[in-house]
Amino acid sequence: MNRKALVGFGLAMTLGAAMFTTGCSDDSSTGPGATGDSTPLIGVDYPRSDTDFWNSYIKYVPQFSKELGVSLKTTNSQNDIANLISNAQTFISQGVKGVVMAPQDTAAIAPTLGQLESKKIPVVTIDTRPDTGKVFMVVRADNRAYGTKACQFLGAKLGGKGKVVMLQGDLASINGRDRTEAFNECMKKDFPGITVFGEATDWKADVAAAKLQTRFASDPDIKGVYMQSSFALSGTLQILKQKGLQVPPSDPKHVFIVSNDGIPEELKNIGDGLIDATVSQPADLYAKYGLYYAKAAIDGKTFQPGPTDHGSTIIQVRDGLLEDQLAAPLVTKDGAAVGGQPTVKSDDKSLWGNNV
Repeated sequence: MNRKALVGFGLAMTLGAAMFTTGCSDDSSTGPGATGDSTPLIGVDYPRSDTDFWNSYIKYVPQFSKELGVSLKTTNSQNDIANLISNAQTFISQGVKGVVMAPQDTAAIAPTLGQLESKKIPVVTIDTRPDTGKVFMVVRADNRAYGTKACQFLGAKLGGKGKVVMLQGDLASINGRDRTEAFNECMKKDFPGITVFGEATDWKADVAAAKLQTRFASDPDIKGVYMQSSFALSGTLQILKQKGLQVPPSDPKHVFIVSNDGIPEELKNIGDGLIDATVSQPADLYAKYGLYYAKAAIDGKTFQPGPTDHGSTIIQVRDGLLEDQLAAPLVTKDGAAVGGQPTVKSDDKSLWGNNV
């Protein structure tokens, strides 16, 4: 067990009031018979509520619980592994039949997954994949593809030359690692003339803004920024405005920005010319299929690698671990292909960010 996991277990024993401070909520009354045997009780831990993406996910979960016929117990771990461990204990005590979670520290969650397995409580993780441990299904998009799409976009726009900043998430997360590794590998292979400055941010907006400000001070000729999540959006735009760099792409001073998430603000910013692209993570489908697979596990269903009936592909990540990789398109203002990558127009109504 790593140090963070040990710390998490120790804190969990002392966080007797955590179910109150982390937003424990009883959402069991999701329809007729919600407390009966015909409606399985599923515990859903919201990983955080300080970003537009996750707030959208939180809004979708109860909507899809009604559609799928499940009742809910919900908590919010607030991006803290100790809270998540404590919330899992709460779910066990509440008698849930399945759990949906999105662990942001994908290594330290392993012991908790083992405990849930011993209680015969199936787990579905959405957005992230545990480094070790067993879950019934992982529901996420191909995060390596996120990094590759961002690389191809910036590489094409910069003509293979210049400097870019990558505002990384947290490398304790499989998402941060996947996006970072794929972006770096693509740049090294396809655009060796581009210098990449990787800045670790722990998924924190203030850290991202401070590091981007420092990087611009040392390298004022930065021509591209890859934000691994929309958490960095506000700070990045503020810095560009302060430096007089919010200019059209036709202006030589333009800094090309590609983000991740596909929140409504990003789509509007693309339309307004403030950023250039984003990868649309399916917040709605994370909510839907997280609950779908949890209910399927409770019902005793099984799945195999291959195409699904909802336009995605299930892959086998490792022995005994399946991942449903949902579609996550690259979004631009005009919907034209960039660097060999197909894109979707920012005002396309198929994007969840245009329907909230």
